[in-house]
Amino acid sequence: MSDRPAILVTGGAGYIGAHCCRALAAAGYHPVVYDNFSTGHRSFVTGSLVPGELLDGPALVRAFAQHRIAAVMHFAASSLVGESVSNPRKYYHNNVGGTLSLLDAMREAGCSRLVFSSTGAVYGNADSKALPETYACAPINPYGTSKWMIERILIDYRSAYGLGSFCLRYFNASGADASAEIGELRDNETHLIPRAMMALQGHVGDFAVFGDDYDTPDGTAIRDYIHVTDLAAAHLRALELLMQGHQGGAFNLGTGTGFSVRQVLTAIATETGRPVPHVIKPRRPGDPTYLVADPSAARETLKFSPVHSDLPTIIRTAWAWHKKAHPLKTHEPARGE
Repeated sequence: MSDRPAILVTGGAGYIGAHCCRALAAAGYHPVVYDNFSTGHRSFVTGSLVPGELLDGPALVRAFAQHRIAAVMHFAASSLVGESVSNPRKYYHNNVGGTLSLLDAMREAGCSRLVFSSTGAVYGNADSKALPETYACAPINPYGTSKWMIERILIDYRSAYGLGSFCLRYFNASGADASAEIGELRDNETHLIPRAMMALQGHVGDFAVFGDDYDTPDGTAIRDYIHVTDLAAAHLRALELLMQGHQGGAFNLGTGTGFSVRQVLTAIATETGRPVPHVIKPRRPGDPTYLVADPSAARETLKFSPVHSDLPTIIRTAWAWHKKAHPLKTHEPARGE
């Protein structure tokens, strides 16, 4: 058994969890990945692996006992906005029920430190100003509601049981590790940047922009994109504060700058040398017009500022990953091939 502090990472074989495991290992921690591989990948695992379901309480208890877990990073969740609208039970069952199962195991093990993967979706259909943490949470889809419910649970657990917890509300996670060894890889990709790149590679034949009639300068929705490597650094900083006795809180992780869908597609075309073929379709249920973070609280308390989250770096690292993970089907070369 490693002498390094062991950190249980639920969903540690997934996109964001895997990047955080790499950051943990580099910082001297021992990641213990707990994952059911419904969306994660064994090739992404860094550290020890415990295959398991979040709703399997006895399995979680055994994992805590076997590895002497010092703290938890909790990423395991269902996370598709559209699916949450059509199948809300799945989201409340997996996300809220799974978190309660995890919290039960933590209490039994005497583990009182948690970094929780929350989301900017807790704010709902906000106005065009960058959102501070004091902005009223009013999620407009079951995915965001499930995350907001968990945040409320953690507030009560902090008060009743002394659980230290950071709820990190990140906006659009994007980009890939500089090594191009891990990145976004899903059977059913729905996120803008990877899906657009897969369209360029010939793996997606129905790439669509959902809505060009939003109240924005070019009619498409605006989002705040943060590089996954920066997210990992923020999670590590939150963990370190918990280890020092900080009780946590809710913090936005973003850049404070929003880009429209059309701006992102233009940036992808600039990097790859090819325009992204697309069609316009109606808006999707549950998609807000504008979602941009006010990151000042994270900068002050976590001492965190993104360093990899400029749009060109995001696109460049994502494209390097996709060229490796999804070789081109077309014979037409893209720039840099």
